[in-house]
Amino acid sequence: MTSSAEPSPSDERGNRRDFITGRSLRDRIERNARAAGDAFLDSLQNSPQAGATLRMATRAMACEFGLILNPGDRDVVMPATDALERVHPLEQQMTVYRPDSELTQLNREAAAQPVVVEPELYGLLKRSDEIAKRTAGAFDITAAPFIALWRRVRQEDRLPTDEEIAETGKLVGHHHLTFDDAARSIQLSQPGVELNLGGIGKGYALDVIAVELAKQGVEAFLLHGGQSTILASGEHNGLAGWPVGLRNPLFTQQQLATILLHDRALSTSGSNVQFHRFQGKRYGHILDPRTGWPVDELLSVTVLAPTAEEADALSTAFFVMGVEKTVEFCDNHPEVSAILSLPPRPGQPIDPILVNVPDDVLYITPHNLPPADV
Repeated sequence: MTSSAEPSPSDERGNRRDFITGRSLRDRIERNARAAGDAFLDSLQNSPQAGATLRMATRAMACEFGLILNPGDRDVVMPATDALERVHPLEQQMTVYRPDSELTQLNREAAAQPVVVEPELYGLLKRSDEIAKRTAGAFDITAAPFIALWRRVRQEDRLPTDEEIAETGKLVGHHHLTFDDAARSIQLSQPGVELNLGGIGKGYALDVIAVELAKQGVEAFLLHGGQSTILASGEHNGLAGWPVGLRNPLFTQQQLATILLHDRALSTSGSNVQFHRFQGKRYGHILDPRTGWPVDELLSVTVLAPTAEEADALSTAFFVMGVEKTVEFCDNHPEVSAILSLPPRPGQPIDPILVNVPDDVLYITPHNLPPADV
């Protein structure tokens, strides 16, 4: 025989309150995702290991861009090097730190009149705007004024005032952009609106380099931009892809997991390295473009997606969106996967939440890490 009890009115109010605040959904998401992760851990084999490689690198976009090839591919070293060097004209086009870049010129002139944009850059800006709409503004290339505001207040060792946030917020939002596909032009709604491709530019560059490599007949390779955004093609060391290590966001010298990446991109975002501390409180560098304030629900986000451009943008967007909205997005876009790391409970290790991650590509490092002291 089974028995049941009717919930008391206070229980009903509590359950309703939890549902309205999203707490019950979040608890269910975390519980289900972690249960799936625990079941997967029980069936793990040894993590895949990398073998010998050929490596080359160049510096661009304030980081190292690297290309890794299988050791038997020596005859493609020169064309592969030429493909990697493609990043430099891309940086010249997209940077906001050079007065003669195309993006700087667009920011300077497009509030007065529509500006015709080179076809590839126009396509990137249009796709960036579409990602902003798909993520309800969690990713937004118009967030440059907020970035500048926080850079200034960090130098002054203070926080922005509510008035500064409100005034700056008037210049942020994808509604400030007008695209004309026929003319291939873009107009900004008012002076002070600025575009910044820092959240998507590295991924885009990797995709362009990958196209160049394919033209040269290079089928197997691993590309990275600053090691935070990675694109893999083909196989390595007898494996069905390239093993990529994910760092523990609290203990960055230790490994959290290994991803076997094949014809797919990966990008990680987090605030464990870049942050501003004021009056004992830590403020990360990733801002919510909708509020102008740093976000801190998650420690790190890793995204798997078909292109590096999309992975790069979505890793930032998911960090802003948090657990529930990220799960909802991935439910509607099954080609996208996410690994979410929440701040652990005191004395506990990182316990990642897996969303749409295939069992055969993820190898979690055993939890023999020192507990997080948070």
